[in-house]
Amino acid sequence: MASTTQLLVIDPQNDFCDLPATWWPAALPGRPATTGPALPVAGAHADMQRLAGWIDRHAARLDGITITLDSHQAYDVAHPAFWQQRDGSAVAPFTPITAAQVRSGDFTPHDAAALPRVLRYLDALEAEGRYTLMVWPLHCEIGSWGHGVHADVLQACRHWQAVQQRAVHHVFKGMNPWSEHYSAIRAEVPDPQDPGTSLNRTLLTHLAAFDTVVIAGEASSHCVRATVEHIVQHSGMAPDRLVLLTDCMSPVTGFEAAHDGLVQQMRDLGVRCTSSTAFGL
Repeated sequence: MASTTQLLVIDPQNDFCDLPATWWPAALPGRPATTGPALPVAGAHADMQRLAGWIDRHAARLDGITITLDSHQAYDVAHPAFWQQRDGSAVAPFTPITAAQVRSGDFTPHDAAALPRVLRYLDALEAEGRYTLMVWPLHCEIGSWGHGVHADVLQACRHWQAVQQRAVHHVFKGMNPWSEHYSAIRAEVPDPQDPGTSLNRTLLTHLAAFDTVVIAGEASSHCVRATVEHIVQHSGMAPDRLVLLTDCMSPVTGFEAAHDGLVQQMRDLGVRCTSSTAFGL
C-alpha cells in the first residue's frame, strides 16, 4: 500500500501574517481604514507563500490537509478588554500577568465577580510551567478578516480540493474565553465544563491514520510549538513520522529562542526538520 501524507497547517490566518498594505482589506464607506493584521509575525507572509507553493507542487500526492483556526472573541482572559490596572486604566497588549500580581491588585478583571475563577486559572496555568498569561492584542476575532486564512494558502487549498476531490478538514480552537488555547490538541488549562478544551482525541486519531504528518504554520514560538509538543506527547506516533517545514513557520518577535528550542528539541527526538524545497512527496 502506498504511503499516505497529511499536511497540518496551524493558524495560517491573516492576523498572524505580516502582510503588505496592498493585501489589507479596503475600508468600508463611513468606516475607518483597517490597521491591518492584529498580531503580525515577522516573516509569516513569506512562510505562507512558500507553503502555498509546496501545496501546489504536491497536490496530486498529498492525501489530506487539516487547518487549525485560532478563534476568539473580544472578551477573553488573554485580551485587553478583560483586564484593568490598579488605577482602573487599560492594560496594554503584550503585558504578562501573574497570579501574584492579581492577588496584589496590580491587575484585576473588569468584572469583579470573575476574580476567583481567574485566580484558579492562573494558579493552574503557572503550575503547568509552560506559559505565563500574556495579554495579546485582540486577534483572530470570529467573523473578522483577521480570522481568515492567508489568501495564497486558501487558493492552494482550493486547487488541492479540485485535484483530490475531497475537503480540507478544519479545527477551531480558542473559543472558550477562560483558557488560552495555543495547541490544537488541548487548551493550556482544560475547562471541565467545556469538552472543546480537553484533549482532542478525534484530531489525534485523524493524524495518526497517516504515515507522515507534515506540519507548518504560525507562530512557531507558540501555537506550532504547543501543538507539536502535544502531538509527540499524546498521539503515540513515532517522531520520524512527523516533518516540520522550518521555512514555513516563524516566531513572535522576542520569542525567537522558543522557535530555536522547538526545532532542536524535535530534532533530538527524531522529528524530521527540513525546508519546503528539500522535502517532497
